[in-house]
Amino acid sequence: MPHNRPYSRSMRYLILSLLLASPALADPPTVEKVSASQNGDTWRFDVTIRHPDTGWDDYADGWRVLDMDGNELGLRVLHHPHVDEQPFTRSLSGVAIPEGVTQVQIQPRDNVGGWAKDTTVIDLN
Repeated sequence: MPHNRPYSRSMRYLILSLLLASPALADPPTVEKVSASQNGDTWRFDVTIRHPDTGWDDYADGWRVLDMDGNELGLRVLHHPHVDEQPFTRSLSGVAIPEGVTQVQIQPRDNVGGWAKDTTVIDLN
């Protein structure tokens, strides 16, 4: 007896294979706390990040300081996973903030999902 859907079984296997082969996207890194302090003409940022690091395959690998237009003012690269240190705080000094800028954004990144969609806005006093 012929069936009406000759490709249905093949299509199901294809869909299942694609789903199993696709990497699961983990939670993005989040900024829990930021402190900013001015030192002469530059600023220091202490940023606390939380991310479910699993090891070298998925870890928070950086954060950056952006102006409110999205221009990068400073970048802190994180060179290793922090599996057993959550949340963790890292600093970046020597960030030049243009005159008149009163707010910046902090944007975290991980090595799987890239830059997080959400940023944290900081008032510079």
